[in-house]
Amino acid sequence: MKPERLYKLIEPDMQAVDAVIRRKLHSDVTLIQQVTEHIINSGGKRLRPALVLLAAGALEYDGTRHHELAAMVEFIHTATLLHDDVVDESDLRRNQKTANALFGNAASVLVGDFLYSLSFQMMVGVDEMRVMRIMAEATRLIAEGEVLQLMNCHNADVDEQSYLRVIRSKTAKLFEAASRLGAIAGSADRETEQCLADYGMHLGTAFQLIDDVLDYTGAEAETGKHLGDDLAEGKPTLPLIHAMRNGTADEARSVRQAIEHGGRENFPEVLSAIRATGALEYTVKRAESEARRAQISIGSLPASTYKDSLLDLATFAVARTF
Repeated sequence: MKPERLYKLIEPDMQAVDAVIRRKLHSDVTLIQQVTEHIINSGGKRLRPALVLLAAGALEYDGTRHHELAAMVEFIHTATLLHDDVVDESDLRRNQKTANALFGNAASVLVGDFLYSLSFQMMVGVDEMRVMRIMAEATRLIAEGEVLQLMNCHNADVDEQSYLRVIRSKTAKLFEAASRLGAIAGSADRETEQCLADYGMHLGTAFQLIDDVLDYTGAEAETGKHLGDDLAEGKPTLPLIHAMRNGTADEARSVRQAIEHGGRENFPEVLSAIRATGALEYTVKRAESEARRAQISIGSLPASTYKDSLLDLATFAVARTF
């Protein structure tokens, strides 16, 4: 399943969102223009803005206000990518050199700050306090999640609950906020808004869990990054946590040492431990459970092609190979 198929329904809206993005990103500062053009043109699934559009469509919204909200969410996501790649010292994303590899860490951090500022300027333009509250909380929790992840690096004692807390803040919170903004654009009541927010949270959790799996199984040409990147950075993701908890003493020791010291030197031994303990299958099952919970969350929405696309998106989050 490809996201293009899921997005066909909202293709005109996505084009409108792209137009907003390009208009808002115009700057007389050459470096800002270069970095933002690099990021925007490097592709990406655009899942978060799609969530805004699909949620609004599921509530029969037919205006244009959701285009600004979707672009705003994408700016925040892009800012986090710029900052993440600096923190992780990444040099490859979506099969292209990262902005920090091309333009340097300072430029990436500062342009990320520019995008955060731009998104908050757009929030003021929307002139709705609830939107500002939702996005202010989301950006705070995303930052907290990033700091928690940084603290957890090289810590082999992180348990599953602690790890899920990180990804629900770092990744799932923006999915949740995007779905909630779509509900607000569609004038949903509070109960329906919460249902869509829950959908986004579970979808985002499933999405990140599959990212964890792809770090050990994905084809680099499809994922656009190197295999074992998380291991090289000493990140205790769910497959590693499961392997340590369920492996033999030797397997647990190999995984622990790899987390504590980072690097790819022990990648073969770690991959062997992950396979022997069924860690990837376990992580996929956890992702499938989150995807089902996402689908259940929007069960009360009226039948529509938009609802069908939201249901399919949850399936795609687990079935994807990139």
